[in-house]
Amino acid sequence: MTSDVPKGEKLYEGKAKILFRGPEPGTLIQYFKDDATAFNNQKKGTIAGKGIINNRITDLIMTRLAGIGIPTHYIRRLSDREQLVHEVQIVPLEVIVRNIAAGSMSKKFGVEEGTRLARPLVEFSLKNDDLGDPLLAEEHILILGLATEEELDEIFEMSLKINDFLRGMFAAVGIDLVDFKLEYGRLAEEDGYTLVLADEFSPDNCRLWDMRTGEKMDKDRFRRDLGGEVEAYQEVARRLGISLDAGD
Repeated sequence: MTSDVPKGEKLYEGKAKILFRGPEPGTLIQYFKDDATAFNNQKKGTIAGKGIINNRITDLIMTRLAGIGIPTHYIRRLSDREQLVHEVQIVPLEVIVRNIAAGSMSKKFGVEEGTRLARPLVEFSLKNDDLGDPLLAEEHILILGLATEEELDEIFEMSLKINDFLRGMFAAVGIDLVDFKLEYGRLAEEDGYTLVLADEFSPDNCRLWDMRTGEKMDKDRFRRDLGGEVEAYQEVARRLGISLDAGD
């Protein structure tokens, strides 16, 4: 498999991925970069091989979520850094699911990091780096027309189902799923659209702690200058049964 950047028409470049026009109508090629950013792009760096690992982990998780009835934009993996996805209209929300207090929740609300929450917490923020991705109440979302009430209900239900499944999946390999970010999109169909899970799921957009040692196994190692980012990402993949051998 090649790691060359696709030669097709580039439609969008984000902090961790590039989107190219796909080979079939209504499809995109999602290319995973090694670039690492934190604090709304204020801190920048590179984690060698991150794009390959994130592509493989996203492939595994999207496939497993589809297996429990979660609709996704994912079609298939194309190469070590590329996957084919359906083109969707992204709902301009970041959906954060929290099981354990960490990161911004601990800072904003004075909750000690590592405090286990009584039940999973679903938060919404505006997907806008220039504004700092501000936290939103459901009324904000409805009044600003970011999503409908029916979409919010569906997002809430799907997010909790995803959380329930992934917590068990990671616990089975000795990892605590602390929190994670999801994005959803509207997939156009003949009679309307379907709300689907989009973007990616990887150590870039979730917090993963070793259940025995509490060791961080995610992008917090980059955010907090802990080092060992490559090894942490590789260990998550290894525990999930993903081989990173060349050509696999």
